[in-house]
Amino acid sequence: MISNKHNAFQSVLRRELDRMVSRRLYFGVCIVLPLFCIFFMSTIFGNGQMENIPVGIVDQDETVLSREVVRQVEAVPTFKVTKHYADQEAARRATQTKEIYGYLVIPNNFEADATAGREATLAYYYHYALLSVGGEVHGAFETVLRQISTGPIVMQATALGIDEEQITTFLVPVRASNHPLFNPDLDYSIYLSNPFFFIFFQVIILLTTVYAVGSEIKFGTGREWLSAAGGNIVVAVGGKLLPYTVIFSLMSILANYVMFGVMHIPFSCGFWPLNGTAILFVISTQALGLFIFSLFPALSLIISIVSMVGSLGATLSGVTFPAPSMYAPVYYTSYLFPVRHFTEIYQNLLYGDYGFAYTWVNFAALAAFLLPALLLLPRLKKAVLSPKWALPVESWSWNTDNTNK
Repeated sequence: MISNKHNAFQSVLRRELDRMVSRRLYFGVCIVLPLFCIFFMSTIFGNGQMENIPVGIVDQDETVLSREVVRQVEAVPTFKVTKHYADQEAARRATQTKEIYGYLVIPNNFEADATAGREATLAYYYHYALLSVGGEVHGAFETVLRQISTGPIVMQATALGIDEEQITTFLVPVRASNHPLFNPDLDYSIYLSNPFFFIFFQVIILLTTVYAVGSEIKFGTGREWLSAAGGNIVVAVGGKLLPYTVIFSLMSILANYVMFGVMHIPFSCGFWPLNGTAILFVISTQALGLFIFSLFPALSLIISIVSMVGSLGATLSGVTFPAPSMYAPVYYTSYLFPVRHFTEIYQNLLYGDYGFAYTWVNFAALAAFLLPALLLLPRLKKAVLSPKWALPVESWSWNTDNTNK
């Protein structure tokens, strides 16, 4: 009996390998697309920091001090002063159309008020609909204007013979000492490149899984598939999905090597925990795709569903917005996505490797995705044997001829 199952598994495996080799679609989805995602996510953030963000200047004072302020703004690496505007209205319109992402307004009589000891105001405006860009512009403006605000007082005090260090201590008696943990350079690639790759990769795995199984039903080859497996749906699914599991696992390991080896993203553990977690993520994502397809065994419908699930996983992973701060039902829904547990495990491994005690629930959840997929295999078998979901013979013959060209 065991020998028969072994032979059936080999038959299904050889059959699937032949299908993969016979169609360029599989090569593109399994090899080219993941490699492109690795290249894309390892290069998209450049040096990891936002630089040369377009900003504008509205200089209504046109004095020596105002030009000095402009020079200091232009010296900030975050900014690239692309244009000087005659009035605020023109600068506001440019910000709304995203020609620039912020602008500084130097008002009339700025130099006169500053040198006379009167209150002088520098106003800046920035586009905050894009939170990451707006945050960078806001932080850069705050830093440079904080230095500018103390400049006139320091100059006057120095002229009166007061030591510059003493007056600086008087003006800023409490200094903040910032220590960004795990990412001291504030590098975007450190905390976005790796999780975003696996978020994209999740969509590829889901689509490939449902297409590999669904194409058997759609093109009427499901009975042949089950026959090769000796009528055993577990053997049929295992033999069909194993090649994709191996390929996607290797792609995950390659992505880890590129991210943490070539790009030198810091991490607190060895490669084995990272790679083991990535392989478990691949298997659980395949199980999720198989589960969803078993519920809705129509290829045209399921492609849209898994695309939506993959897109939601990007939001609910907790990478761009803390999951505990989400609306409570949404937060609990996030645990229905493998990428959520994967992100929790990876953050633990990368930022401190605090131990299995902190992530065993997430590991168990990833493994638990196999259970509903296995429970619905009888339903999948019925769908494979039912003619309800297959294309008409004429349509199937036309598609078969074209796919072999």
